[in-house]
Amino acid sequence: MHPRPLYVRGRPLADGRLPAVCAPLVARTHAALVAETRAVAAKQPDLLEWRVDFFGAIADLSQVVAAAKAVREAAGGIPILFTRRAQREGGQPIALDEGQVVVMYAAVIASGAIDLVDYEMDNDALQLARVRDLVHGAALPLVLSFHDFQSTPSTEQLIARFAQAHAQRADVAKVAVMPHSMEDVLRLLGATLEASERLPIPVISMAMGGLGAVSRVCGGAFGSALTFAVGAAASAPGQMPIEDVQAALAVLRRASSG
Repeated sequence: MHPRPLYVRGRPLADGRLPAVCAPLVARTHAALVAETRAVAAKQPDLLEWRVDFFGAIADLSQVVAAAKAVREAAGGIPILFTRRAQREGGQPIALDEGQVVVMYAAVIASGAIDLVDYEMDNDALQLARVRDLVHGAALPLVLSFHDFQSTPSTEQLIARFAQAHAQRADVAKVAVMPHSMEDVLRLLGATLEASERLPIPVISMAMGGLGAVSRVCGGAFGSALTFAVGAAASAPGQMPIEDVQAALAVLRRASSG
């Protein structure tokens, strides 16, 4: 397998090591978001994900753009992934329809404050095409994602999800699932390995919750380009503190290069 890291602004995250570490930003106010960004950036993740669906002023476009610029300034050069997670895939309820969400994406992309964009692969095809054109028009990578908070699909369905993202012209395919057994976790890791070998784009995967915690540490060995860890507050069940994830990854890397 040839590992495919995420590339941002022409450079591989984490110097190409798999997985890179991403920490979410979930503060609800502008001031809290700036403070959270500074605190999390100090822990040196490879990537920050601003989960704008947590932002209390999400319906005010000018406040969203101002916050994006403030996050950029507070991040100290760490790249930023911009995500509105849909409620049906584990996101917060927001007072915007999907057309307004796309307008928000356009404004934030135009601000130059972000480096990658996440959008769910199951969104309306027309809206997805609009977001893809916006992202690619700005020469940014598009992560197309799928989250199942109830279960872990079959191997065939998991591989089909990764392939769907590629077919929809994603630059990165992301799949997150909820396991109910270690067999589910094993299935997710196996599908990740197969997808990473089949597809010409990076893949990201994780099994959520306590059962899936192992996938957040060892996923890179199966081809997952990114793992998510807690800098200040979690954005999904099973995320571990960034210090623990970084330490565990360091142990694995030393062992595998020995």
